[in-house]
Amino acid sequence: MLIHPQFDPIALSLGPLAIRWYGLMYLAGFISFLWLGRRRAAAQPWHRIDPVALDDLLFYGVLGVVLGGRLGQVLFYEPAYYLDHPLEILAVWKGGMSFHGGFLGVLVAMALFGRKRSLSFWQVTDFIAPLVPLGLLAGRIGNFINGELWGRVAAADLPWAMVFPYVDGLPRHPSQLYQAGGEGLLLFILLWWFSGKERPRGTVSALFLIGYGAARWIGEYFREPDHGIFGQSYLVSMGQWLSLPMILIGIVLFVRGMRK
Repeated sequence: MLIHPQFDPIALSLGPLAIRWYGLMYLAGFISFLWLGRRRAAAQPWHRIDPVALDDLLFYGVLGVVLGGRLGQVLFYEPAYYLDHPLEILAVWKGGMSFHGGFLGVLVAMALFGRKRSLSFWQVTDFIAPLVPLGLLAGRIGNFINGELWGRVAAADLPWAMVFPYVDGLPRHPSQLYQAGGEGLLLFILLWWFSGKERPRGTVSALFLIGYGAARWIGEYFREPDHGIFGQSYLVSMGQWLSLPMILIGIVLFVRGMRK
């Protein structure tokens, strides 16, 4: 069995200033967003996103991710803890960001950005959908470095089963890496290919909903369930409940868009 390396969550210390790996992974996600976005804007002018607009788009997106992700963690997963420790809500450097909360925050931010730039909501979301998965991959790598969101107990003879010593010493699935591959790399390849040419409006966004929701649903079967607002369930986890509407809405939007 493999042993989790138990990385130091602090990548670099400069006196009282500590730079954490988790924050660097977010930075890597934002950089990949800009890099891919510039390529996409240059190759696909029908989106009407120029370099200046892309910078604004990233600013709106960062606000949506951070505010929505943190509030989602507070409301969906740990409301009792944060009710007792309200100042901890601001400690985003310690980790604890909900994808689904961040997703909702980004939707609001993209609607505001589109209104400012006179772009439709689907124009904006279709543009950004293929730019997101590599950021998700970086975030899951950050979870792995932090040793958080570990997997369910695995068979001892599984070659890549991993022991997280600070948990219980049992062999577990390195589910953070599973999710990095599914929600990150595979979803990126799918969306980048599908969006390589002009598609019916809303279908790229719909495919993101379906792809992420399905990858997250599968990944949750290998991840130790979180204590959500419905308690800890090994049958259907909080992450799966939140992903189910994404899949269903995505299917409806995709079928409707392709018919048009």
